[in-house]
Amino acid sequence: MALTGKLTKKLVENLGAGRHGDGGGLYLVVDPSGARRWIVRVVVKGQKNLKGAPLRTDFGLGGADVVSLNQARERALEYRRMAKQGLNPRFNASREIPCFEEVARQVHIDRMPTWKNDKHGAQWINTLRDYAFPKIGRMPIDSIGQPEVLMCLSPIWTAKHETARRLAQRIKIVLDVAKSKGFRSGENPVTAIHDLQVLPKVKAKPKHHKAMRWQEVPAFYADLRTRDAMAARALMFTSLTGSRTGEVLGMRWEELDFDAGFWACPAVRMKGGELHRVPLTEEMLAIIQPLRAMQSEYVFEGQKRHNPLSNMAMLMLLRRMQVEGVTVHGFRSTFRDWASEVANAPREVAEMSLSHKVGSDVERAYARSDLLEKRRGLMERWSNFVCGTETETQDLNKIG
Repeated sequence: MALTGKLTKKLVENLGAGRHGDGGGLYLVVDPSGARRWIVRVVVKGQKNLKGAPLRTDFGLGGADVVSLNQARERALEYRRMAKQGLNPRFNASREIPCFEEVARQVHIDRMPTWKNDKHGAQWINTLRDYAFPKIGRMPIDSIGQPEVLMCLSPIWTAKHETARRLAQRIKIVLDVAKSKGFRSGENPVTAIHDLQVLPKVKAKPKHHKAMRWQEVPAFYADLRTRDAMAARALMFTSLTGSRTGEVLGMRWEELDFDAGFWACPAVRMKGGELHRVPLTEEMLAIIQPLRAMQSEYVFEGQKRHNPLSNMAMLMLLRRMQVEGVTVHGFRSTFRDWASEVANAPREVAEMSLSHKVGSDVERAYARSDLLEKRRGLMERWSNFVCGTETETQDLNKIG
């Protein structure tokens, strides 16, 4: 039973989806998502399955990112030796307690299909990589208690509170998974730290995106209208809709219903994870209708064919226009201020226009309408104001 086989380190890193044999019952399984894990198949001597055939069983040996090729071969050899002696590895294999980093990376792999996007998945593991692995990464998962968790959280609890809060959540998940697999017992130390209020209370400071005053928008928009760049078209549409950058730049033609007069941004691109309908005004249509002639997959096409505009394009345009102290996202705040101070819009109409959730979970369960037509009236007034064509003051509380 030699510790050699068909696979190499390079093959392990680059093979495509499927089951790839190393020999001796050891396989590298590559999922369509790219996740890689080891399994070993053995036949236990003298034992039969329920159908009377030789007992053939597969055992997982861990992810290929934490279990090397040689380690997998060593474990596979151990399992084959036991099976040859008539011992079922499921009950006789010596269980090594994995370290925190091994469990964390496996949890990350297992949850890949659930990430909202690749960036979210990367942020999840990178937080642990930067703040937990250097201190507790190589520690056995069953030896981590409150002191070890505090070693990770305390240095950044006040200086980087939001990061520390997310770090605590992710450490808790890793430890919970380890307990479910039998590697730990007892209460999760993250829960105990929270319940006992070991760490000081930190009052979170809200982060505000720098926004343009609503009084300045008509002049700014008039300047945008003189520019032919695709970034200018996208920024005009963004400022009129109050949408987020990623929602606008990812917009495809099939999301637009010109007959019903709205854009349906899919849930996958929405921060709240729910489809959001945006009423289309005449000015919005005037921006996007001419772009259909480009026959691109995306409404706002970038430099590469059938690819969206860069997410930095609109911000760089602001800089070229020498508009300082303003962000693209800030136009959402600009619209919200105008809706309250000028349009006197009902709160639920203004908030829903920005795809914000309104009310408690119970209230939302009974509120089936997204107030599309009421929001259409508000967006039409906003478009008219931005374009300098609003001629009368209207109280939106009286609409509908």
